[in-house]
Amino acid sequence: MKKKSRFARYSFQDKALLMTGYVLLGLFVVAIIVPMVYIVVASFMDPITLQNKGITFDFSKWTLTAYQRVMSNQQIWIGFKNAVVYSLIFTVVSVTITLLAAYPMSRPDFKGRGFFNIIFVITMFFGGGLIPTYLLISQLNLLDSMWAVILPGAFSVWNMIIARTYYQGVPAELKEAASVDGATEILYFFKIMLPVCTPVIAVLALWQFVAMWNSYFDAMIYLNDSAKQPLQLVLRSILIQNQPESGMISDMQSTAERAQLAELLKYATIIVSSLPLIVMYPFFQKYFDSGIMAGSVKG
Repeated sequence: MKKKSRFARYSFQDKALLMTGYVLLGLFVVAIIVPMVYIVVASFMDPITLQNKGITFDFSKWTLTAYQRVMSNQQIWIGFKNAVVYSLIFTVVSVTITLLAAYPMSRPDFKGRGFFNIIFVITMFFGGGLIPTYLLISQLNLLDSMWAVILPGAFSVWNMIIARTYYQGVPAELKEAASVDGATEILYFFKIMLPVCTPVIAVLALWQFVAMWNSYFDAMIYLNDSAKQPLQLVLRSILIQNQPESGMISDMQSTAERAQLAELLKYATIIVSSLPLIVMYPFFQKYFDSGIMAGSVKG
C-alpha cells in the first residue's frame, strides 16, 4: 500500500490555508524579482530605446554608457572607500555599545533596570530634532568629521531590546557553572556569553552595516568636504548634476539628452550602490535566520 504524502493527510481547511500561503508567498517573490530584473536590464539599455520601447533583451540595444559614466568618476571611488570605512566603524561601535548596554538590562538582579528601561523607551518616540542635534554636533566640534555621521545613531534601543531578549534566552546554568569555576562577570560576558550569542551579533552587525551604507542625509547635513562624502551622497550628486536644468528651452536636444542620461544613470547607480550588500548577505543568511527568530521568542 502506497504511503500517503504529508500534504495528502491534511484536512481540506489546512490544504486551502497552505495553498493560500504559497500563492501569497509566490506573489511576494514575484513583486521583488520583477523590479530587480527591470532595474538590471534597464541599466544596460540605450536610453532612447528604453524611453520609447521599454526594456528589451535584444543585446544590440544594450550599452555600457551609464556604467562608464559612473565608474569613470573618481569621486565614486572616494565615496565607495568612505562608505566602507564609515559602515565598518559604525557597525563595530554600534554593536559594541548595544551588547554592553543589553547585558545588564537582561539581568533580573540589576537595580534600576525598570528606570533605565523607561528612559530607553522614551528615546524611541521622542527626539531633540534636527536643529538641536546640529547645534550639539557643532558644539562638540564634530562638524565635517566622520564621527558626526557615526556617533549620533550608534545606539539603537530596538537593537538593544533584541540583544537583551537573546541574552535572557541563554540558560542560567551557564552563569552558575561559570560562577562555580570562579569566573568574574567580565570573563563570563566575553568568554562565554558572546560566543553563545554569535547569531544575534551577526544580525545586529548586518542591520547596522546596511543602515549606514544606505544613509546619506546625515552626511549631507554634517559633511562639507567632498573628500569625506560617502557613496550614497556622491551618487545623489551625480543624479542631480545630470538632471535637466530650468531655463534650457533654447537647446531642446541637449535637454532631452540629459534627461535620457539621467534616467539611465538612475538605474546604474542603484546597481552600484546595492551590489556590495547583495554580495554580503549570503554570508550572513544562516546567522540572520537563527538570530532573529531566537531573539523573538521571549517578550
